[in-house]
Amino acid sequence: KHSKSGPNPSSTQSPSEAMAVYRFAVTALLATVGSSMLQTVRAGTDAAEAGANPIRKVVKLLQAMQKKVMEEGEKEKELYEKYVCYCTSGKGDLGAAISVAESKVPAVGSEIETSEAKLVQTKEDLKSAQTDRAAAKQAMDEASAIREKEAASFAATKSELDTNIAALNKAVAALEKGMTGGFLQTDAALLLRRLVASKSDMIDMDRQEVLAFLAGSSQESAGYMPSSGEVTGIIKEISDTMQKSLDDATTQETEGVKSFEEMMAAKNKEVSALTASIETKTRQIGELGISIVQMREDLSDTQAALLADQEFFKELETGCDSKQKEWDVRSKTRADEQVALADTIKVLND
Repeated sequence: KHSKSGPNPSSTQSPSEAMAVYRFAVTALLATVGSSMLQTVRAGTDAAEAGANPIRKVVKLLQAMQKKVMEEGEKEKELYEKYVCYCTSGKGDLGAAISVAESKVPAVGSEIETSEAKLVQTKEDLKSAQTDRAAAKQAMDEASAIREKEAASFAATKSELDTNIAALNKAVAALEKGMTGGFLQTDAALLLRRLVASKSDMIDMDRQEVLAFLAGSSQESAGYMPSSGEVTGIIKEISDTMQKSLDDATTQETEGVKSFEEMMAAKNKEVSALTASIETKTRQIGELGISIVQMREDLSDTQAALLADQEFFKELETGCDSKQKEWDVRSKTRADEQVALADTIKVLND
């Protein structure tokens, strides 16, 4: 802020007061001179007898007064010059500050608008990123649930097929070794009987032959007993079909696991990127909010300072112009005083 006070070149007497004083002083001195001369004539004495020449005393007093007037004039001029310097430098500094503020106000206003628009967009982007991350996590949860079901289904299928294939392989091995009687008494034979009886995609004639074979002696008494070679071929065919089903299921499970892992890797990467984006945008929103508040405060302060500076500039301009006019009058008055004193001294000296 600029100081509203400056040097005052008019701290001495006003022109009219000073002129009246000087006129009174000169009149008084002249009256003193006239009275002294009259007394000297009446006494009949000369200047030597009366002592020092009274006119000379008056001249000395006027000369002292003239010197004082000149000294006061110099001091007053020095104060005025300082005031002129203050006006010049003060107005220049104030004008520069006003110019800077007038440029700053719209610039800060524009920056605030830009930041507010960016804040709105950043908030929208944050909301979008949060929604996308939630969707990605939900997709991962759903995929995990599906994968668990598929894995459980495969495990059950694999366990059943492994058990059945093992039973079929035991049957084939027993038949090929001619150990039919011993095999028919095992749990594997019972499992094979249940499997053949429940297998819906099996040819009925083949089913009957295998079941007859597994029935053993009871079927012999009925007069029909399929050969072990025929039964072995049928069992091997069933075993091969089941093994192919197991291989297909294993391949499908392997592909499912691979696809799941690839999807989870991609989703994890997406979630990580979205999380980083959310953190960045959250930080940006905070920084933008603080920045906007600070810019608004700066704008308010700048506008207030600009208004004050503009008002003070007007006051300073008016004050300086007024002091200039006062100085012109004062200078003329002091010059008149100097002329009056000089003329009086000349008259007395003559």
